[in-house]
Amino acid sequence: MVTLSLSDDQVVELVKQIPYEKQKILFQFLLEQQQQRWQELSLEGQAGVRTAAAERGKDWDKMSEEEKEDFINDLVHEDR
Repeated sequence: MVTLSLSDDQVVELVKQIPYEKQKILFQFLLEQQQQRWQELSLEGQAGVRTAAAERGKDWDKMSEEEKEDFINDLVHEDR
């Protein structure tokens, strides 16, 4: 089997040239390849925010949506 070496830009340009339906198939393939990692990152984020809340004497799961938004805003701007 011959291996073709292309730059990232060349790959993008090739994808632009294939029919829209094939682009959709490629896009679906790429999404499926990343799905597991997105799930892992989501779980890590959920665990991290629960830990951060607990360290500050709060229970993330009992907070309202508004309290969660305020908490995250406070975390983001904590260094001020």
